[in-house]
Amino acid sequence: MSIKSSLLKILIKLTPNVLIIWVSNIILKGIAELIKFNFDVDSRKVYVQTRLYGEEGTIDVHLEDFSVFHDGEAYRFIIHHAQSDRPWLNNLLARFVGKAWKIPALPQFSSQIELLAELFKANPPALEKID
Repeated sequence: MSIKSSLLKILIKLTPNVLIIWVSNIILKGIAELIKFNFDVDSRKVYVQTRLYGEEGTIDVHLEDFSVFHDGEAYRFIIHHAQSDRPWLNNLLARFVGKAWKIPALPQFSSQIELLAELFKANPPALEKID
């Protein structure tokens, strides 16, 4: 792992969840409110609890085992497990899980995408699950 990706990993770990929630709620004002957020960069797990604007109940979403990799042609993003407490959202997430989504090649962001690929490098067993 390079120095840049090691520093980025440390910065992600040190960023307080309260700050992420606060900034997200400013951006999502009038659409949704982020209630809880947890991102474990080592185990590649994300937990989000949100409330849609005008709704009373919250929605929980768990993402696990995701990675960014280069397949020889382009960089791709894959999520191997996603779950929600809402059936309609589980059906929607099922359309994304297990599919390697191509990341558009934008020359001005090529170094950042390469850094993300290094940080979220796929574990060897995870590469076997690619469709």
